[in-house]
Amino acid sequence: MFLLAATLRPETMYGQTNCFVKPDGDYGVYEMQTGEYFIVSERAARNLAYQEQTVVHKKYPALAKVKGAELIGKRLKAPLTSYDFVYCLPLPTIKMDKGTGVVTSVPSDAPDDYMMLRDLQTKDGLRKILNVEAEWVMGFEPIPIIEIPGMGNMSAKFACEMFKVASYKDSENLAKAKDRCYGEGFREGVMTVGLGAGKKVEEVKLLVK
Repeated sequence: MFLLAATLRPETMYGQTNCFVKPDGDYGVYEMQTGEYFIVSERAARNLAYQEQTVVHKKYPALAKVKGAELIGKRLKAPLTSYDFVYCLPLPTIKMDKGTGVVTSVPSDAPDDYMMLRDLQTKDGLRKILNVEAEWVMGFEPIPIIEIPGMGNMSAKFACEMFKVASYKDSENLAKAKDRCYGEGFREGVMTVGLGAGKKVEEVKLLVK
């Protein structure tokens, strides 16, 4: 059984600290031609069905329906990260009509991920509201994976401080921070870990994929 995450940044998978789902999001369990079972949004399952990935082409019956809240707290194995396991955590701002509804979290280089993880680590009240246990977030610190001139190897933290992002809900400033991190990271960033260590991010992306 897999929580299937979509990403445009495969080279950042070395920095995963957790996985995010939308607490009130509707997910399903879908069988693939490989015999594997994917947990994704219905929209993502439809897209997979039309790419001939499901058991029957253009068909995507859900074997079970799952609310995002039911997945929170599950222990997962994430590819490439140095953590032995990570946890599934809530991110209310996830859009279910984009990607798969499942988001890999790389707080070293993704401002949204950084702020959500930091808020869950530092705000007891937020953890209670979202039903998150402290052990699911404590000790999972961002992993440096990309060095960016002028921003260091924790670009998300740098950008969030630069644009004074208040919390994971601060969408306006988070958008500015994300543009800065992703733009600079792709053009100027140099990988410090993994297959492409020492190479520019733009050279490494396809290699890691």
